[in-house]
Amino acid sequence: MKEKELFQLINSIGDLDREAMEIARKREESLAKPPGSLGRLEDIAVQLSGISGNLHNSADKACIAIMCSDNGVVEEGVSSAPQFVTLAQTINFTRRLTGVGTLAKFFDTDLLVVDLGINADLPKELLVKDALEKAGTEVRTTNKIVDRKIRKSTHNLAKGPAMTREEAVQAIFTGIEMAREIKQAGYTIFGVGEMGIGNTTTSSAILSALTGLSASETVGKGGGITDKSFARKKEIIEAVTVEYGFRGQEDIDVIDVLTKVGGFDVAAMAGAFLGAAVYRLPVVIDGFISVVAAYTATRLAPMTKGYLIASHVSKEQGYSHALNALGLPPMLNLELRLGEGSGCPLAFQIIRGACAVMNHMATFDEAEINDDYLEEIRKLDF
Repeated sequence: MKEKELFQLINSIGDLDREAMEIARKREESLAKPPGSLGRLEDIAVQLSGISGNLHNSADKACIAIMCSDNGVVEEGVSSAPQFVTLAQTINFTRRLTGVGTLAKFFDTDLLVVDLGINADLPKELLVKDALEKAGTEVRTTNKIVDRKIRKSTHNLAKGPAMTREEAVQAIFTGIEMAREIKQAGYTIFGVGEMGIGNTTTSSAILSALTGLSASETVGKGGGITDKSFARKKEIIEAVTVEYGFRGQEDIDVIDVLTKVGGFDVAAMAGAFLGAAVYRLPVVIDGFISVVAAYTATRLAPMTKGYLIASHVSKEQGYSHALNALGLPPMLNLELRLGEGSGCPLAFQIIRGACAVMNHMATFDEAEINDDYLEEIRKLDF
């Protein structure tokens, strides 16, 4: 029943508002500047209009949902970091001491930290059941951790399915729920990040399964591993995708892929991207794990793509393959490979710039400039 509910929900995802986009594009063309001279800023502003249905939009109230979980495949020596780092960094998110925490604090961005399967008991004083807390007329994320633990860690995907199908659906639903809470709290944009030692392995396995690409094309060194661990990582992914017959088929059962080779964190992230489309919010993709989750969401519901904005080029091996499969251009190339959602606070600033242009820049009429001189230029293809 839960899975039927899930598909009913994601099948409700609608297309972007094309009429609103046309109005936004015409305004962009009327602004006092050479045609197309603000490049991607113009495209982003038009996309935001398609999502909201409004000409004028804001990205000032921003949040990053960080999905946290451990992965049983770390037993295979595929990560340089010990598993306890998942727990430590999840707690440090609440203190704003991590990479994404520091950037989020600097750029006045909230964090919504969610435990789906950390392989430890978290301090009870840090756990909350409600995703968001109310304070007067404001609704904000807490400096705590939302308890949605499915169980402690997934199973080792090298030895059998990482989770049950019911668990995969539960994780997806959790991501959708977080998107709903973010929308209800009045956020106008959000990003999706993660924390989970071993999750570059699960993400590479998902990407290979959904695209048919070999492990040598999708597997990178993650946070940094030895050549021996790197070889083992590729060996595992090649073996499991062959065993399950995952060859990038058009009609592949995406939930089965998540069940067999995924992680609670990636499944919840895919859910968050789906939720953005369900509740019509722009959502920013972070790095490799985030882009694989976004691609997974589009394989479940293709119209989700219209709500996605790619933040930056990740240095992780499979990132370009996932982004190419999505067909989205990234905004930044800063050689980032941290994950966590760290690219999102930076991307929000670019998106705010796109909103500022649409909302405050003068048109030729408003600036009292005769734009007849651009008639021939407008006929050119830039």
